[in-house]
Amino acid sequence: MYLAFSSLVLLVLFVCGEIVLSAALPPVAAAPELVRRRDADFNSVRTRLFDDHSGRKGDPKDKYFHESIFHPHYDGRFADKPLPSDERRAYLVALVHTYLSTMNDIGAETWIMHGTLLGWWWNRKIMPWDSDVDVQMSEKSMHHLADFYNMTIHHYKLPGLSKGRDYMLEVNPHYTNGSTEDSLNMIDARWVDTESGLFIDITTLRRNETAEAEGKKGAMMCKDMHHYMFDDIFPLRESVFENTAVKIPYAYSELLAEEYGPASLVSTDFENHRFDQEKMEWIPLRFA
Repeated sequence: MYLAFSSLVLLVLFVCGEIVLSAALPPVAAAPELVRRRDADFNSVRTRLFDDHSGRKGDPKDKYFHESIFHPHYDGRFADKPLPSDERRAYLVALVHTYLSTMNDIGAETWIMHGTLLGWWWNRKIMPWDSDVDVQMSEKSMHHLADFYNMTIHHYKLPGLSKGRDYMLEVNPHYTNGSTEDSLNMIDARWVDTESGLFIDITTLRRNETAEAEGKKGAMMCKDMHHYMFDDIFPLRESVFENTAVKIPYAYSELLAEEYGPASLVSTDFENHRFDQEKMEWIPLRFA
């Protein structure tokens, strides 16, 4: 299935007592620019589909990640339609579990952010209307993933699945360009479910050298135009999300209030759902 990977190397990861095999391209310390900028097109990674449903043909030439033509939160190389909402959540939870487990084994420093962090705030779960997961990562860890784990396939044995499921870690070769002017490549890496096409967006937290030059010590930024101070993020706090260990930014409530407004932390009606304080769940309004 993965014949596009030549000279395969098997990485053995021990996850929850299970041996997980990952197929990987052998790491190259100083790869030529032509190799580093390879495009993982449909034919090089295809699984069950016969046609490419990504926006690759219509996207600008310099854009690396190509979301599907039917939904921005799906990878069209692996999916041809969105999942029903009642099935999507289980896939997203598995995405979170497998990503966090893999990053923990690799030793990558990562934490949840944006709408995923807002879901954590309310009940430590993905919000029912969400269709993606957002995380950030330290720059050192992103370099490590790019050097040694780019285009690796991670196979997980999951409850209720006899064959398990494959996840692909893909690093955008433009991750080395930290400028916000590179607006086509704001996402630095993705953790992709090769069965459903759902993915986790991974962005790199970097020093804001422009702000530092203006005397703002500890200024940080991501390419997606989010700006922080070092003390907003670090030291990371340890918590639980979807019943698994996770890290969150230090000033989580202030960050959420700034991004989504103070009401997002207290309003119990949102996206046709009402939050039930006793059940600690978002309930569709037709049932609330």
